[in-house]
Amino acid sequence: MQLRFLNYFTVLCEELHFGRAANRLAITQPPLSAAIKNLEDDLGVQLLVRSSKHVQLTPAGAAFQAEALQILDRVAQARSIVTAVDHGRQGRLDIGITGSLLYSEVPAILKAFRARAPGIDLVLHEMPSVDQLQSLMGGQLHAAFVNGSSAPSKFTAMAVRKDEFVLCVPEGHALAKRRSVKLNQLGEERFVMLSRVSAPARHDDVISSFSQAGIHPQIAHRSRSWLGVIALVARDGGLALVPRQMASTGMSGVRFVSVAGTPIEAPAMLVWNPKFLAPALALFIECARICLERNDALTRKLRKTKASA
Repeated sequence: MQLRFLNYFTVLCEELHFGRAANRLAITQPPLSAAIKNLEDDLGVQLLVRSSKHVQLTPAGAAFQAEALQILDRVAQARSIVTAVDHGRQGRLDIGITGSLLYSEVPAILKAFRARAPGIDLVLHEMPSVDQLQSLMGGQLHAAFVNGSSAPSKFTAMAVRKDEFVLCVPEGHALAKRRSVKLNQLGEERFVMLSRVSAPARHDDVISSFSQAGIHPQIAHRSRSWLGVIALVARDGGLALVPRQMASTGMSGVRFVSVAGTPIEAPAMLVWNPKFLAPALALFIECARICLERNDALTRKLRKTKASA
C-alpha cells in the first residue's frame, strides 16, 4: 500500500469527483482511477460507488478515509520530527558537569542554548571529571564540562575560562580576617583534599602548589566533591585550597582568602567526541563558544577600565 495512493484517496473523498481530484493532484484521471482500484484490491473491499455523474463513499470507504487521514498525519509528523532532529532543532543532549563548574559561566551557556533551541531536551549529569570522561567514551554523554586543561586524544576540547585557587578556612580561624596568605606559611596546618580518584587534575594542581611552596601538608580528610571539602573545613577546622568560584556557594562557617603570589590556576574545558558530532551537539558547542568569547571580551574590557582608572 503506497502512501501516495492514500493521499489520492483522501483528496477524492473531499472532492467526490475524479476530474476535480485529479486537477488538485496535478495528475490525469487514469492514474487516479488505477490507484483507487489498487487500494480496493489490496483491502478486498469496495471503497467508492462510481457513476457517470457522482462518486459516493461506501461505509467501508468512510471508515478507511478516517484511518488514511490519521496515517498521513502521522507520516507528516514523523517527517517533521526527523527533519527537526537532523537540523538540530529537536532531540536530547546529555551533558556532564562537575559540581564546581555549576558556579562558573557554564549555567549561562546552558541558558543561552535553551533559549536558542527550546525543542531540545538538555539533561545535566553532575559527576566527577573521571566519571564524565568514561561516560563520554561509552556514549552515555554527548559532551562534558570537566576540570583540567588536556583531554584524551580521541576527544576535542574547548577551554572554559580559567578560575584560580583560594584558601578556604573556618570562619573562626586566625587567617579568616586576612586578605591574602602565602602558602609557605601553612606548613603546620591540617588540610582537606579533593580525592584524586574523582578529580586527578584538580588534586595534582593543589599538590604541585604545595610542593612549589616547599611544604608537605598534613592531610586530615579527603572528599569526592568540592562541596564536601568546604563542609569538612566548616565542621572540622582544617584548611583547603578550592576554586574561587566555590565562594559563591554561600556555605556558612567558612571564609575564602586569596593566595599571595602567582595565581594557582584551575583550568576547565568542554569536551566531546568529534566522531559523534550530531547537529544538536554542534549547535550546543557553537552556543558555548559564543558565550565564552563574549565573556572573555567583557573581562578584557573590565581589566582595561580598571587599569586606566
